[in-house]
Amino acid sequence: MNDHGVPFSEAMKVWARVAALSFGGPAGQIAVMHRIVVEEKKWIGEHRFLQALNYCTLLPGPEAQQLAVYIGWLMHKTKGGLVAGILFVLPGLIAIMALSWIYVLLGKITVVQGLFFGLKAAVLVIVIEAVLRVGKRALKNNVMRGLAAAAFVAIFFYDAPFPLIIVAAALLGWLGGRLGWKPFLAAGGHGKVGDKQVADAESLLGEETPPHARPNLRWSLGISGLFLALWLVPVALIWAMLGTDNVFTQIALFFSQMAVVTFGGAYAVLAYVAQQAVDHYHWVKPGEMLDGLGMAETTPGPLIMVTQFVGFLGAWRSPGSLNPVLAGTLGGLLTTWVTFTPCFLWIFFGAPFVEALRANKALAAALGAVTAAVVGVILNLAVWFALHVLFADLRPLQWFGAHLEVPVLASANLPSMILAAAAAVAVFRFKAGMVPVLLVCSLVGVAYFLIAGGI
Repeated sequence: MNDHGVPFSEAMKVWARVAALSFGGPAGQIAVMHRIVVEEKKWIGEHRFLQALNYCTLLPGPEAQQLAVYIGWLMHKTKGGLVAGILFVLPGLIAIMALSWIYVLLGKITVVQGLFFGLKAAVLVIVIEAVLRVGKRALKNNVMRGLAAAAFVAIFFYDAPFPLIIVAAALLGWLGGRLGWKPFLAAGGHGKVGDKQVADAESLLGEETPPHARPNLRWSLGISGLFLALWLVPVALIWAMLGTDNVFTQIALFFSQMAVVTFGGAYAVLAYVAQQAVDHYHWVKPGEMLDGLGMAETTPGPLIMVTQFVGFLGAWRSPGSLNPVLAGTLGGLLTTWVTFTPCFLWIFFGAPFVEALRANKALAAALGAVTAAVVGVILNLAVWFALHVLFADLRPLQWFGAHLEVPVLASANLPSMILAAAAAVAVFRFKAGMVPVLLVCSLVGVAYFLIAGGI
């Protein structure tokens, strides 16, 4: 038993409940966590919750999962953080793996084809809604809007690498913060999360910092070294045993890199993955990226779990001497390992020093600039998805040094356009929830394929 009186066994049940209800992307997941941990259980107060959330926003990777690790660690030390983080990922891991098996084994069946046809149209609208939602929060002035526009032009027209865009935005924001430029100092941060606010003094943890949560460089370096080894030793072994051309080595290296540079949430990650996994590695096709996002949107857990589907298909297509489904399973698990292990590293190392980070205006300005650039990156993702959902054929075009793909108008997919338009009306006019829209579009897609195929 701890001073706050919450047994570890009870905490495990709470984190399992949070994981089971974690649908709808990071905004919905954070809201669920706030409702249960702050409003209902009163484990921690509003200020501490927002402080932890703002720190997690500074990190690469899924902020909602990292927030669960942070709060679990705050309440029950290292084992609390591990349980909270693992349980947050586990339902999505199992669900995406099962759907990946169905996808490759039963994907030619009419009902499955119709299901994913409907999902694609709904996912397109959800990504557009994400652009507007994130943009409303991040683009508070013309400088931030200019950053978003520059990021979109760089990645859409000139295929600029996602990490380069993030580094450039972060450096510009950091410089603006250091120099005290108002447009940069006004960016970043989270406001009110839930309807009910709980003061830190009224929470079970109280206002004081628990002894284990105070800065301890020796502990931080020790735990960081352990998780660094858990993350990178398997990558090094795969590289040494299989060589650089093997698909498992490529998966391990690519998604390890992704874990370091992907700031800005799941949709920004998807833009980076789509750019590399489709065009460079050829692990997945554009339509399959949409299918994977549909899986992640309709299952609990972080949206970034879509990367497991990408790793699954990459290894399934290049199985070597292995059974393709076994290779895909191993590829998916490897992807998940190198994606989420670093999340524990960032939290366990940095959480004790979070106060110092939060007080740094230059870092907050860098975060704001990165978030603005991410809006442009997500817009690129929305346009890319729209082209591949609404048109069957695209043709390359060179324009003032830019490399573009433009739609062949004769290849317009009218049923997809109608379904996407209906989903847009449901989301933007009637404020329908994401999960109902996904489910209805899936059912409509199945019905359409059954009718078109003569049942």
